[in-house]
Amino acid sequence: MTQLVKRVLWLAAGWAFILVGLAGLFVPFFQGALCLMIGLIILSSEYVWAHRLLTKVRARFPRIAGMADRVKEKAVQWFPGTGGTEGVH
Repeated sequence: MTQLVKRVLWLAAGWAFILVGLAGLFVPFFQGALCLMIGLIILSSEYVWAHRLLTKVRARFPRIAGMADRVKEKAVQWFPGTGGTEGVH
């Protein structure tokens, strides 16, 4: 797969987590905040606004940030090379 295709799929996954997280905020049995955090982690590698918002959310919700970090570690194990934040400006 080319680098561009991987990047587009990674960003699409980030936006999908954001959308699912927003929907999950209104569903009582679903962890919408966790999905939002995962989406922000993914998008923070490309967008400065997401990186700044992620920093604020981590400070406000440390428990959810810890869960999201564990999910990120698993994702990096499953998909090597996708979990870094090399693109953060």
